[in-house]
Amino acid sequence: MKWCRFKTDKGISFGLIEDDSVIEVEGNPILGDYKKTSRTFPLAKVKLDIPVVPPTFYCVGINYADHVRRMAIKRGKEPEFPKKPDIGYRTNNALLPHGEAIVKPRDAGEKFQYEGELVAVFGKKCRNVSKEEALDYVFGWTIGNDVSERDWQALDRTMWRSKNADTFKPMGPWIETDVGDLNKLTTTIKVNGEVKDTFATNNMIFDAPTYISTVSKYCTIYPGDVMWMGTDGVPENIKPGDVVDIEITNIGTLTNPVVLEK
Repeated sequence: MKWCRFKTDKGISFGLIEDDSVIEVEGNPILGDYKKTSRTFPLAKVKLDIPVVPPTFYCVGINYADHVRRMAIKRGKEPEFPKKPDIGYRTNNALLPHGEAIVKPRDAGEKFQYEGELVAVFGKKCRNVSKEEALDYVFGWTIGNDVSERDWQALDRTMWRSKNADTFKPMGPWIETDVGDLNKLTTTIKVNGEVKDTFATNNMIFDAPTYISTVSKYCTIYPGDVMWMGTDGVPENIKPGDVVDIEITNIGTLTNPVVLEK
């Protein structure tokens, strides 16, 4: 099933996507509390919002071996691989829906880059779960673009603006509950229609069940929380006028243009 949040004349509602239509629902499907209404809209005509407003926004970094190797070569250093799962956080102010513009701040440098990521959306309260049962707590999957300003990332004591500035976290376009085998997913990143990178989505150093289990030992994960799972490859610079597409098999494509701050 595909679930979205979209704008209507009554505000923002959850919707069930079937074929090329969106059926408005009452309630919250992530909590399992919803019912269909009689209101249906053409998918092409609706304005999608972020698919979930997360209570907690978890974000994994340095989680693909090839990414570590290629970035080390670029920097002229030996690769250093993480020895254990390590999680960070992002802020909701940075979230941006599918189709809306990533705003590059006027004082941002050239190293303004995309990162295409698989995103887990949780549907059940999760505390101290095993790796084997971890995916039982995932409601579905969506797509994230972890936009980053690398000069700020290197210079600031924290990543408060390099990763968390307004519009730096596009997420969507919807939540897919039936992605199938994660090992069969492929992530493709395009800029202006040109393929910049393609990688096996699940080719992670520590996979989603490992991260979920590890985090849940110390932090209660709640319904609606999200966990971004990191990126592979070597992200390239993007600039105002570009359009970035992040496509993941069996989920869809997250598309956002880039504009300069006014």
